[in-house]
Amino acid sequence: MVSIDGTWPVVTSAAARMQALHADHAEPLYRFLLRLTWGERHVAEDLLQDTMLQAWRHLDRLPPEGESLRRWLFTVARRIAIDAARARKARPTEVGMADMALLAESTADITEGVVAVQTVRRALPKLTAAHRDVLIELYFIGRSTDEAAAHLGIPEGTVKSRAHYALRALRAAIGPTDGG
Repeated sequence: MVSIDGTWPVVTSAAARMQALHADHAEPLYRFLLRLTWGERHVAEDLLQDTMLQAWRHLDRLPPEGESLRRWLFTVARRIAIDAARARKARPTEVGMADMALLAESTADITEGVVAVQTVRRALPKLTAAHRDVLIELYFIGRSTDEAAAHLGIPEGTVKSRAHYALRALRAAIGPTDGG
């Protein structure tokens, strides 16, 4: 909306001028603010909105020329970004009250996990080497069946079959559980 000579054309209303200002400068300002916020989009969007709000509040005093208006907008945006960063640093980190019931549940989950891992570790040596290798590849290393097959040098179907029988053998080696 800026004319060739860099001045604003005659605009009939403040809203129309603000729309033109936003159309001409919002995208470059957003990219600038995105760099200042280290890529945090929502923060850059908030800062852009604050910059445009300042422009709206000072619409009657904005420079009429294109380049000086652009410099004014970028200066305001930079100052708003600096103020926001300082405000975030000055605010203490919010710490919520821990829900003790959730804490107890998470501790129980950790304990159960440790017991399960120890039980499996004691039962693994009771399996054949082929079954143990497949389980280690799939469940401990986290490879897919085709990756495990390639690493072990056996067909994918064999990996699936051995995994099935290895899990059955592992259940038998662990023995009956009280939970189930």
